[in-house]
Amino acid sequence: MNRIDSLRKILEFYKELDFERLPLNYSSQQSVVNNQGIKRIEPFKQKTTVSGSISSNSHKEALLNTLRDEIGDCQRCKLSKGRTHIVFGEGNVNARIMFIGEAPGREEDLQARPFVGDAGQLLTKLINKMGFERDEVYIANIVKCRPPMNRDPQMDEISTCLPFLERQIEIILPDVIMSLGKISTYTLLEIKGPISKFSITKVRGRFYEYKGIPVMPTFHPAYLLRNPKDKWLTWEDAQAVLKRIGH
Repeated sequence: MNRIDSLRKILEFYKELDFERLPLNYSSQQSVVNNQGIKRIEPFKQKTTVSGSISSNSHKEALLNTLRDEIGDCQRCKLSKGRTHIVFGEGNVNARIMFIGEAPGREEDLQARPFVGDAGQLLTKLINKMGFERDEVYIANIVKCRPPMNRDPQMDEISTCLPFLERQIEIILPDVIMSLGKISTYTLLEIKGPISKFSITKVRGRFYEYKGIPVMPTFHPAYLLRNPKDKWLTWEDAQAVLKRIGH
């Protein structure tokens, strides 16, 4: 892709995400973000293989179905008391990219599907601009039940639900994970210290690692709805993911 085609694609992306103008301080902001980081996280250097690789589509689907059956009508944490549906996750069992958010919202709870509300529409636009359909990627959350009043999931709720997500990741074995937002990134990268002191801004834009799989932290779509000025940063992260997988 030449520079003109690349610029055209970027402009189309901004237009579809409802930008009224281009960010004028693009380069200066990028230099600041790239010079920030958290020492305890080592940037991803090379991909290793997760043990127990699973290749057969039907076998993967069977394993996911077994996992869903194991979750059942889950009552393992207090989130079960207020939910309508468990939101297991959905997508291609051989997805090259897996998007992981934090928790279902109201619409997700009603439909039993991840990212179907306003934030989900924005995520779908991003997926499409990356050259994929929703059914070509896999989408899940750190927890599978909606927290009351859409509050952040609590640590005990995360620790209870996380093993199921870990098994989903092991089954799907994506080439790259995009962790959407603070809680997803904090959890997958096993950040030490209080989550209140963790900032997604300090780690986004670079690859890290989850059990041998590259992880690109980026902003949650719900945050981007409130802060549209940062959409271009998420598009940068998406472009880095596309480059990583050679798409």
